[in-house]
Amino acid sequence: MNYLSKICRTTQPYMAGEQPQDKKYVKLNTNENPYPPCNGVAEYIKNFDSARLKLYPDSDNKALAAKIAKKHGLSIENVFIGNGSDEVLAMCFPTFFDKDGDGVAYCDITYSFYKVWAKAYEIPSVIIPLADDFKFDVSEFKQSKCQGMIICNPNAPTGLIVNRLDLISIIEANPEKLIIIDEAYADFCNCSMANYVSKYPNLLIVRTFSKSYSLAGARCGYAIGDETLIRGLKTMKNAFNSYTVNSLTEGIAIKALEDVKYFSSVVDNVIATRDEYADELRKLGFDVLPSSANFLFATHETKPASEIYYQLKEKGVLVRHFNLPRIDNWLRITVGSPDEMKVLLDRLRAIVNA
Repeated sequence: MNYLSKICRTTQPYMAGEQPQDKKYVKLNTNENPYPPCNGVAEYIKNFDSARLKLYPDSDNKALAAKIAKKHGLSIENVFIGNGSDEVLAMCFPTFFDKDGDGVAYCDITYSFYKVWAKAYEIPSVIIPLADDFKFDVSEFKQSKCQGMIICNPNAPTGLIVNRLDLISIIEANPEKLIIIDEAYADFCNCSMANYVSKYPNLLIVRTFSKSYSLAGARCGYAIGDETLIRGLKTMKNAFNSYTVNSLTEGIAIKALEDVKYFSSVVDNVIATRDEYADELRKLGFDVLPSSANFLFATHETKPASEIYYQLKEKGVLVRHFNLPRIDNWLRITVGSPDEMKVLLDRLRAIVNA
């Protein structure tokens, strides 16, 4: 007897980057930040009163929401908080899209979790192909027949961005549709649309503490948008789990937001390393897309990506290889510390020159 639902039996779950435990690796496969969180985070954890854990956390995480609202010049009613941006994005599907609606539009090459959520919630997908050079087709999104759309900007796994004017043209061309912009990597470039949520009621921005704030293990993300959109997200969240972000994580995220100087220095370091090693990879015969994220997307002129991936793994370096149409000969390489990137370069040099 099969007790699983039809949806469960037919859903292909999202495959996260591998986390092998057989040996120590230089881990450049899951877009984690190579630098630790700010000192305030460590101090908060050290001094945290564990007795607080016997109580439920504030279901709306108002203290953190106030900090986020201040950061973006908004009110607390414009902020929704969840366990990482993945949970926030997952909540968007049942909140804003209908099974019998016109569907949710997204690119054919983008964050692959969108497809999984659409399937899990039985929401039609409207797939819009990227151009041959992986650039975003603005005209297709402006005229797409859908209930709403998700745009990952910078896009994953390519690292390419859509400029503000093009995004504004999409938003203004579709006032009856919700435009969700997934800004997981936006701190590594100057492309955020966060300042526009007060102007456009159909714009929702989703962000995370995992990347630029070095808090992937804490699991915290948020959305900002019109109060009506946020109320909708809270309604759906409370239909699943009223207490999503725990007390410890909330305090950690507040401390990370407060140390603006450290945040800026970490972002600047990642960008500098990213640009330096993009050039180094090109010297080894790689075609590297101009990245605006904390990773590089690259393909070699002679060596197959799958071969490079497996040889790097044998040599103790993990990168991400997607066995998917159009990108199966590309590798996504997280920007690590300078020392980690030197190891990567040395291993790659041995592989491509063999």
